[in-house]
Amino acid sequence: MKILAFDYGASSGRAILGKFDGEKLSLEETHRFSSDPVMMRGTFTWDFLRLFHEMKTGILKTYNAGHKDIAGMGVDTWGVDFGLLSKKGDLLGNPVHYRDSRTDGMIETATSRVSARDIYGATGIQFQKFNTLFQLLSMAENNDPLLEAADKMLFIPDLFNYFLTGEKYCEYTITSTSMLFDPVAQNWAYDMILKVNNRIRTSIFPEVIPAGTKLGNISGSVASELGVPSIPVIAVAEHDTGSAVVSVPFKDRKAAYLSSGTWSLLGVELDKPIINDTTFELNYTNEGGINKTVRLLKNIMGLWINQECRRYWQKKGENISFDELEQGALTAKPFRSIIDVDAPDFFEPYNMPVKVQEYCARTGQPVPETKGEIVRCVMESLALKYRQAIEGLEQIVGYKIPALHIVGGGCKEKTLCRFTASAINRPVYAGPIEATAIGNLSTQLISLGEVASLSEAREVVSNSFPLDVYMPQNPSDWDAAYEKLLSIQK
Repeated sequence: MKILAFDYGASSGRAILGKFDGEKLSLEETHRFSSDPVMMRGTFTWDFLRLFHEMKTGILKTYNAGHKDIAGMGVDTWGVDFGLLSKKGDLLGNPVHYRDSRTDGMIETATSRVSARDIYGATGIQFQKFNTLFQLLSMAENNDPLLEAADKMLFIPDLFNYFLTGEKYCEYTITSTSMLFDPVAQNWAYDMILKVNNRIRTSIFPEVIPAGTKLGNISGSVASELGVPSIPVIAVAEHDTGSAVVSVPFKDRKAAYLSSGTWSLLGVELDKPIINDTTFELNYTNEGGINKTVRLLKNIMGLWINQECRRYWQKKGENISFDELEQGALTAKPFRSIIDVDAPDFFEPYNMPVKVQEYCARTGQPVPETKGEIVRCVMESLALKYRQAIEGLEQIVGYKIPALHIVGGGCKEKTLCRFTASAINRPVYAGPIEATAIGNLSTQLISLGEVASLSEAREVVSNSFPLDVYMPQNPSDWDAAYEKLLSIQK
């Protein structure tokens, strides 16, 4: 069986063809493209029309490569961002990027009307300035005419599905990231939303459907335009981390996972949300998973800081690879400086090496000067942040987490994987690298009846893709560095 996954990330997207022979799943990348956002008139936006064009290009390339028997397709993307549709079904403007500054001050505005504890109690979602709730609040506070004209709101993958099939639904895992959804009642948190700002009309929120729902086939107009058959479209676990977690080949269900890419999402898979004073105070989030499971996790700044450092150096004319940066980091002195990777300093793009240096100077630490020193500082700080996240999880769930599974692009960062094993003093299992696409495809296989269950899908992943194992080395050396992290957070 052949199925097609579209995996959109913050900087690039891919079309991945999955081939399933009944026991193993193999992958073939048929199209890759940039998904870079665009700054226009001071607003950071997604170029949705081009991204939809790339999807159609990916379908056509796959078909023209001889794969004319595609049994299904699904799309996953980053969370929280959305598009607005008019009553006629037209897109009202380009979706705004989650890193846009329009949400500045919106957490404070929201919590002046509904307490932070009550907002968290209604949604179980970690407070972050880019949450959909705060994006909509910004539009309402500024009397944005697009919000006034909107008939429906769809998250980015749901928006793709709508323009493919004409169906207007929001899938559970992507909806759960928004701070608009009640995971206990399994519905939109209508009362809380209206208390935050009653100009956010609840009629714009569509029905929420579970991962694995068959939406229908691509429309006749799209099929005719491309000259392809009408391919079935499946609402997979549309949040990229939701798909990534589907692919985690757990050796122990008490183990934690880390979906590692531009962001790091570290958590455990549970049957029910945990929403209490502890999770609120520690700022952990309850996001949705396949089969209505819950991903209790911490959202941590991931490889974004290193990616932005490299972009900065490239703009300066220094075309240096990630491998060269990693080699430079290995020769740098360990534990010289530590940063809190989640500090507000590092959220927005541009001039990232300078921001790292300024943070170290402000916190009374040696200032990293070379590229290697900067990158080592970031990687060690990430590993220590993972330790802090695991300790928080253990406090919440009440048991010892035996190991960490790292999936996604971060698996390729072997130095970071080694650092992490030592920082957390636990085994680290790294793989699969293409976790999001694999989880996307696995959900399709379950929906199409080719795989019986989630546990069987994970067995297929284990049979199909190798794991790298990292064991702790000199974990005591990391203890003092961890204390330094805790001290700079005070």
